[in-house]
Amino acid sequence: MALLDPPVRKPDGDGSVQVRLDPADRIGNAKVFAVYGKGGIGKSTTSSNLSAAFSMLGHRVLQIGCDPKHDSTFTLTKKLMPTVIDVLETVEFHSEELRPEDYMFEGFNGVMCVEAGGPPAGTGCGGYVVGQTVKLLKQHHLLEDTDVVIFDVLGDVVCGGFAAPLQHAERAIIVTANDFDSIFAMNRIVAAINAKSKNYDVRLAGIVANRSAGTDEIDRFNSAIGLRRLAHFKDLDEIRRSRLKKCTLFEMPDSPEVIAAREEYLNLARILWAGAPALEATAMKDRDIFDFLGFE
Repeated sequence: MALLDPPVRKPDGDGSVQVRLDPADRIGNAKVFAVYGKGGIGKSTTSSNLSAAFSMLGHRVLQIGCDPKHDSTFTLTKKLMPTVIDVLETVEFHSEELRPEDYMFEGFNGVMCVEAGGPPAGTGCGGYVVGQTVKLLKQHHLLEDTDVVIFDVLGDVVCGGFAAPLQHAERAIIVTANDFDSIFAMNRIVAAINAKSKNYDVRLAGIVANRSAGTDEIDRFNSAIGLRRLAHFKDLDEIRRSRLKKCTLFEMPDSPEVIAAREEYLNLARILWAGAPALEATAMKDRDIFDFLGFE
């Protein structure tokens, strides 16, 4: 994966340069989803429980964590896994020396887990890491028997690590809360995904409301720009405790709230598997959304 050679660069957004996806690196026939949202909004919790839900429906699932913190999959594997960058460093980046078991681990209910990792802060591009991870998976034929791939993406909207999964994903999902900062970030993510969709196949599927008692502001914003809510997860203590217990919601003791949340994840998986229609949402300008979300 490399930048296009001048003078055939194609802009895909303000100040952005299109990245060419090598056809050899395309992810086969699996349904591919990329999960976005502001930092700390619960993307990894959402991604891991969604992966678990897909697996409970009988699908073969691969989750790829795309954050240098490499904590996307620990509720599935019960541990922090070594990253692709970690293991590549051990063989001086001679990828042919790696085995699948060096960087891919089986988690809850057979979900396969990979942490792409990333370079130290300020020293490199996360987009390169995501690209190398997909290449490794292809080289080791690990995508051929996969039904669903979920990219859990870091929250930085300007980073190459943010953009790289959009080259592979069929649908993008945004996790948000019912508050100003989360919706403001969601709006900027919508703009970024729309920019990439000019040259990639990725399209918006909708949003997941997370850690929110209500969804009134989310729903009002969705109606204004053309988004839809796919699922709603309230701010449940059981979800917080599942992270502390290093497990998915499907492994927590039964309670009415847990059972309802599990069913919401299963329903979200069913919607996505059936093929969530692409949305044509139009992001607001920063000043407009600031005024739109303001209240007395």
